[in-house]
Amino acid sequence: MRDFIARPEHGIVWISGASSGIGRALALKLAGEGYKVAVTARSHEKLVELQTEASGLSGSIVVLDGDVTDAEDMEHIMASIEYEHGTLAMAILNAGVYLPVHAEDLNRADFEKSFAVNLSGVVNCLLPAIRHMKEKEQGQIAIVSSVTGYGGLPTGAAYGATKAALINMTESLKFDLDKMGIRIQLVSPGFVDTPATRKNAFPMPALVSVEEAARQIAAGLKSQVFEITFPKRFTTMLKLGRLLPYSAYFALVNRATGWRERPPLAGHHPATPHPAE
Repeated sequence: MRDFIARPEHGIVWISGASSGIGRALALKLAGEGYKVAVTARSHEKLVELQTEASGLSGSIVVLDGDVTDAEDMEHIMASIEYEHGTLAMAILNAGVYLPVHAEDLNRADFEKSFAVNLSGVVNCLLPAIRHMKEKEQGQIAIVSSVTGYGGLPTGAAYGATKAALINMTESLKFDLDKMGIRIQLVSPGFVDTPATRKNAFPMPALVSVEEAARQIAAGLKSQVFEITFPKRFTTMLKLGRLLPYSAYFALVNRATGWRERPPLAGHHPATPHPAE
């Protein structure tokens, strides 16, 4: 039996972290394909702008403000979808922050914020979504991780740790969700040109636009694949890199990023708050 693939007639799509970056582009892409899309983020103004931009599309966008780090907020959003907008056919859990971490100036807040948004924020959305889909005995969930979860990269001690956890969590949940009629997919983008990645202090090969990322994800959601990853040649190389002995892996990453030649971070580097997209 083929896995469930959500179509516009099946119900609403919920996207967290939709005020900018991949989430915003994907909301427009799916609305353009006729889906009714509920968008969540903390920035009401940006969500309203998104809704206005989608007004001429064949689908529609519904604004549901909320903070993914607040479990009660996510319960309220799920209740609003269920009682005001209809069946939740698909949840795309995308909200995330990237806070660069430098060992010369470790900051507890960077780790706590990253874990709260990128990991706990997904769980806070996942629980009510699965509960709803379990009752319907069908549904589709996509969890947005990153290829930074494949292995350690410079400045990624907090962000990469959360993305690695999401990869493991998604793989583990698949065994049970398959038996419940709920399809789960893992989204592992390479480098995407967003406000978050522009903070990277090293070259980003195979950089793609948010529009291309949205196109790739939308196509993957309609396929039977478990992992949606792109650009394929680059992400495959990163996966294969993890098969190397650690001595070779660290040497390869240092050479590719030029990190060993970079001077140590000097002075205090205070954490900058970054709202979830």
